[in-house]
Amino acid sequence: MSTSTHTPAAPGGSRIAAVAGYRPSRLVGNEELGARLGVSGPWIERRVGVRSRHYAAPEESVVDMAAAAAGKVLAAAGLAAHDIDLLVLATCSLASPMPNGAAGVAARLGHPVMAAFDVNAACAGFCYALGVADGLVRAGTSGRVLVVGAEKMTDWVDPDDVDTATVFADGAGAAVVVASDRAEIHPVVWGSDGDRADLVAIPDRYSSVTMQGQAVYRWVTTSLAPVAADACRRAGIPPADLKGFVTHQANLRMIEHLATALGATGAAVGRDIVESGNTSAASVPLALSRLIGTGDVRTGDPVLLLGFGAGLSYAAQVVRSP
Repeated sequence: MSTSTHTPAAPGGSRIAAVAGYRPSRLVGNEELGARLGVSGPWIERRVGVRSRHYAAPEESVVDMAAAAAGKVLAAAGLAAHDIDLLVLATCSLASPMPNGAAGVAARLGHPVMAAFDVNAACAGFCYALGVADGLVRAGTSGRVLVVGAEKMTDWVDPDDVDTATVFADGAGAAVVVASDRAEIHPVVWGSDGDRADLVAIPDRYSSVTMQGQAVYRWVTTSLAPVAADACRRAGIPPADLKGFVTHQANLRMIEHLATALGATGAAVGRDIVESGNTSAASVPLALSRLIGTGDVRTGDPVLLLGFGAGLSYAAQVVRSP
C-alpha cells in the first residue's frame, strides 16, 4: 500500500485551483413536473424560481456523480488522482451510511489509497468541506485536497409532495484546493441552530425529506446576511467590492434577498437554481462553475460563498475565483 508523498510544509494559505460541475442528462421541466403534481409550470417558477432541474438515472448513484465531477475538475486543474492527498465528499443523500462515499469516489478515480472521508452538513456541506480543506492545507497536513459536493436528492423526495418535489434535484460539483503563498480562501464563518434542526429533516430511514418552508425562509432572510457580512469582514473585502455572490441554491427569492441585504451591489449573483434546482451540497460549486463558465466571474475575482440548510447549518467564506 502506498500513500501520498507531496504534503508540503505549512504554506501561507490555500487557493482553489479549479472548479467543475456535473449535471445528470435527464432534464425535467416545470410543465412535465407540474402535470403530475396538479400545478402549472409558471406557478412553480413564481414560487421557487426553478424552470428545470436534472434527475439522475435510476442506476446512477451519488458516488457516480461525484466521480464524474471529480474527474472533470482534476482535468481542469491539470492534475491526476495520484496528485491528491485527501478527498472530502459533502453529501447527505447516500443510499447507505456505510461505507463512506468518499472512499468509493477515490477508487473510481484510480487512487483508492488516498485519505477520504464524508462531511454531512446537508446544503452547507460544500462550504464546510472547503473550510476543512483550507485548514488542512494551511496546516501542512495535506498538500492538495479534492472537495466534492454530490447529491441524489430524488432518492429522498416524495414525488407527490409539491413543497419538495418542485425544487430538489440531483448533481455534483467539485473543487481542487492547493497550497498558496497567500490566502485566497479566507476564514470560514460557520455555525448551526440545532434547536431548529427539524425544520428540514428526514425523520427516519424509511421516510422522505420534510421541510417547513416558511420557517426556513424567515431564518435565512433574517439571520444569514450578518454571517455573510462577517465573512467579508474577515477577508478584508467590503461587500460592495465582491465580484461574485454564490449562495446555496434553495429559492431564488432567498438568494436575491440576501444579495440585497448584504449590499453586494457589484457582484454577479449565482442563479443556477433556475436551470438546476436545489442540489443541496452540490449547489454552491455548480453555481460557481456556471458563473466562471459564463465569464461573469474571472480569475482572481473575490467571490462570497454561503451554504445553509438542514441542521440548521451555515458556512460562509470569501474566495478568489480560479
